[in-house]
Amino acid sequence: MAKKTFESALTKLEKITVELEAGELPLETSLKKFDEGMQLVNFCNTTLEEAKSRVEILMKKNNTYENVPFEENSIGD
Repeated sequence: MAKKTFESALTKLEKITVELEAGELPLETSLKKFDEGMQLVNFCNTTLEEAKSRVEILMKKNNTYENVPFEENSIGD
């Protein structure tokens, strides 16, 4: 099995969301999908936090590497 990536997890999470929002799944299937979705959310959040940490480490200031806080509001603005 291929290694799970952020992009594949996000795509699967979007699919699960559409299926759950349609409201046509049996209850037990919905619960399983919800559980799978929560696991994917946790994986995506962990992956994003790791990426955020790497960006902070790699920020360079005054020709020395310095840990600069990641500005969450700078994305998508």
